[in-house]
Amino acid sequence: QVQLVESGGGLVQPGGSLRLSCAASGIILSTNVMGWYRQAPGKQRELVARITSTGSTMYADSLKGRFTISRDNARNTVDLQMSSLKPEDTAVYYCKREPTGLRQAAWGQGTQVTVSS
Repeated sequence: QVQLVESGGGLVQPGGSLRLSCAASGIILSTNVMGWYRQAPGKQRELVARITSTGSTMYADSLKGRFTISRDNARNTVDLQMSSLKPEDTAVYYCKREPTGLRQAAWGQGTQVTVSS
């Protein structure tokens, strides 16, 4: 079965940076469309970034220039580099295998990111 495990979250001051990692098992991550999502308290889960099997990327408009999604094929991970963090970036961040073609969706358990002084 597909298993996704996020790591790298924590407490960071405004303006700081964090790198999140999503480790995949049960799939070859590079052959999938992968996404990062986040959910703040009391709000709907929203798409942060997505990367396809060909390496094409897309981002939420509000996050362009601050967040970068990438793959590490040797480690079978998809990563999210976050820079210039703001308090409004505080959320639980989730990794997802997108349901493309006959592939089923799969979610990680999430990792907490808190941006605060």
